[in-house]
Amino acid sequence: MKKPILLMIMAITFSGAYAQWSIDLESGIPFEGYNDVRIPNEWGTKFSFTDDFELQGPVIPIRLRLGYTFAEKNHLFVLYAPLGLNYEGAAPFDISFQQSLFTQNQMIDGFYKFNSYRLGYRRDVLKSERWTIGVGFTAKIRDARVQLSSGNLSDKKDDLGFVPLLHVFASREFDRWMLFVDGDGLAGGPGRAFDFFLGGRINITDNLSGKAGYRILEGGADVTDVYNFTLIHFAIIGLVWDVF
Repeated sequence: MKKPILLMIMAITFSGAYAQWSIDLESGIPFEGYNDVRIPNEWGTKFSFTDDFELQGPVIPIRLRLGYTFAEKNHLFVLYAPLGLNYEGAAPFDISFQQSLFTQNQMIDGFYKFNSYRLGYRRDVLKSERWTIGVGFTAKIRDARVQLSSGNLSDKKDDLGFVPLLHVFASREFDRWMLFVDGDGLAGGPGRAFDFFLGGRINITDNLSGKAGYRILEGGADVTDVYNFTLIHFAIIGLVWDVF
């Protein structure tokens, strides 16, 4: 975390008269679209966590974002977004996964992790009394794991990597609330990643507001050692505290 802290300090130094911190905390309920896996991609067995196993819950994800606005139109943010899903069920067919073979009807405990750590920057390119439109970029660290276990048999695939993303933001202000879209995304080559929120934010006090809406998380990769594409929808609620 040394680099994000250094960037924050630099932002404070050159911020001028206008500066504002914000803390954005959200949670919600996830709804799976698909979660397809084949590891290794060359000769493993393709299976679906969503269709072939039962999701164990409840799953209540937490996301925390620390933001810093300086010179009015510039925004830095650091995001911590962990996500872990547990599955259970009998294998519908033989599953070759990593170096292990899970046979048909064998009871399996599955685990899917996709933690995200991000450092982003946005510049507002249009700002009026009602409208704000901004663009920027996000540096994302992906900490992922797919694991299957049955009794003494267990195997897993960890994936830790860097993903550059584009960032977009657009909002429309009303009297006491605003409608906005906010997210990161990029597609190309063997993979893609999209994480977007669409919803509203309403003022509770001068510094505190509530938000609610819909988030979509989609992406994956089709490379030599891993095939995995996941789609999860979220019904979101949250709080945003602006600290001047």
